[in-house]
Amino acid sequence: MPKQTALPLLNELLEHELAGVVRYTHYSFMVFGHGRIPIINWLRDKGMESLTHAQEIGELITALGGHPSLKIKPLLETHKHSVDDILQESLAHEKEQLEIYRQLYEASKDKSVLLEEFARNKICEEETHAADVEKMLKKSL
Repeated sequence: MPKQTALPLLNELLEHELAGVVRYTHYSFMVFGHGRIPIINWLRDKGMESLTHAQEIGELITALGGHPSLKIKPLLETHKHSVDDILQESLAHEKEQLEIYRQLYEASKDKSVLLEEFARNKICEEETHAADVEKMLKKSL
């Protein structure tokens, strides 16, 4: 896979994952009510997962001879902090990220086993996370 194709996608993913660290940490501060403890723990776990992903991506970028971005994706403060609003924003963030991982997968397919498998694994993780958030948003019958 040509570096000129992989590196921009990897840097975009890095910026997205770093924004996730900030986003999930902020969300964890804004949860109140009866379910606060398990929800903030879940959000902080997602923030740590974003940091781990960012570190993995940074290592791939440097392995390909690139330079990891110091930017993060723009963060929008909606001032909506109900758990449902936080989960909706989280889901939108995850779906954007999932699309970039899919682009990396398609670009690396049959060209780089390393990048193809990395993208496949992250797609699986992000799809699972999105499904979890969608379940959390469903109202009990």
